[in-house]
Amino acid sequence: MKEFNKALSNFINDAAAGGAVRHLADLGYSISEISDRLDYPISKEKIAGYMWEHFINIGMICLDEPKQSHEKASYIKEQDSFGRISFRRVTETVDNSDKQYIKCEFGKLLYTKDEGFIKRIATLNPSDKEYIELMPWPLTPVYHQLDERMNRIKNII
Repeated sequence: MKEFNKALSNFINDAAAGGAVRHLADLGYSISEISDRLDYPISKEKIAGYMWEHFINIGMICLDEPKQSHEKASYIKEQDSFGRISFRRVTETVDNSDKQYIKCEFGKLLYTKDEGFIKRIATLNPSDKEYIELMPWPLTPVYHQLDERMNRIKNII
């Protein structure tokens, strides 16, 4: 029963806030800014989790060394003549050849509480600091697209 309640809670949260979080993350909003704009109460950790999944799906964050192209999955809602709704998975190839990535080991550095790293992230602006501290970085290195946020972060770290 616990698994069902957890799955139901995740579904409700995603239906209520997931799309909005993904949209606002694409527009460059920080975790706190997204939290302030949502009508639905959701923790900043959940927002960071939605952002993480979305950024992996669109190729902004890669768990392995980035390739020249990757597959992006999305779902299309379809309704048959009887009114039954189903979802069809659609994949498309995304060209990454024009994107630059930076290797990040934030998960390992946060987990080991590296003092130098902690001092350096304390000098970041609050939204960039929050991004590093709340995103669910794995202990293994990941590759993050070199966007405006990561340019600011890499200059300090």
